Amino acid sequence: MIKLFARSFTCVALGLVLFSSPDAKRGFGQEAAPEKQAAKRFQGEIKVQVALDYLLYLPKGYSTGDKAWPLVLFLHGAGESGSDLQKVKIHGPPKHVEAGEDFPFVLVSPQAPTSRRGWEVAALNALVDDVVATHKIDKNRIYVTGLSMGGYGTWALAQAYPRKFAAIMPICGGGEPAKVEGLKDLPIWIFHGGKDQTVPAKRSEEMVEALKAINASKVKFTLYPDAGHDSWTETYSNPDAWKWLLQQTKVQANP
Repeated sequence: MIKLFARSFTCVALGLVLFSSPDAKRGFGQEAAPEKQAAKRFQGEIKVQVALDYLLYLPKGYSTGDKAWPLVLFLHGAGESGSDLQKVKIHGPPKHVEAGEDFPFVLVSPQAPTSRRGWEVAALNALVDDVVATHKIDKNRIYVTGLSMGGYGTWALAQAYPRKFAAIMPICGGGEPAKVEGLKDLPIWIFHGGKDQTVPAKRSEEMVEALKAINASKVKFTLYPDAGHDSWTETYSNPDAWKWLLQQTKVQANP
């Protein structure tokens, strides 16, 4: 009954608009009554306190000289969320570091407090800014990569701050296809498993198609036909993936 009443009210209101004009009510030549409430707009900035625990890896040779190093931000999946940083070492680049691999870049691996809200892009952006301000970082070579929830976070961070990164490498994630315009010139290599039942490959394919529609020319897509949700182990073990990522350089650093 409520829906029917609402629809009926809408129709009656429309009829009044069609057959009754303001001039007819107040008479020709009379001025309209002044608005009782003025329309205004407020715009300002507020500060929000954020906090993220993270793992920091500094490459060999970092402590000597003034060399500016590339920065890779790694975003874990939902299962590694919480308050135990040891969990962040289960997958991805932190796992490789624990196994003794030496990376030629600064690696920052934050931990999301909870998986319910996913990654907070404002907090991640603030973290990157802080690391850049306090470490020897090449501002032209800042990258982000992540898996599953971190794949979604990679897309979300790049879409929110498209000029911040030299390249991104999202794995088994997804983004917002309607908001890819800012990513048109960003080098992107996407990975997904063809048999992924947790995050369907369609999520990545939608982003690829959206980027193609705006003639983005720096997009690569690797679909592992027989892989399930774990498409990150093969990706992060692939030297070509890292080589490609580190080859990407912004023409000009952000101020």
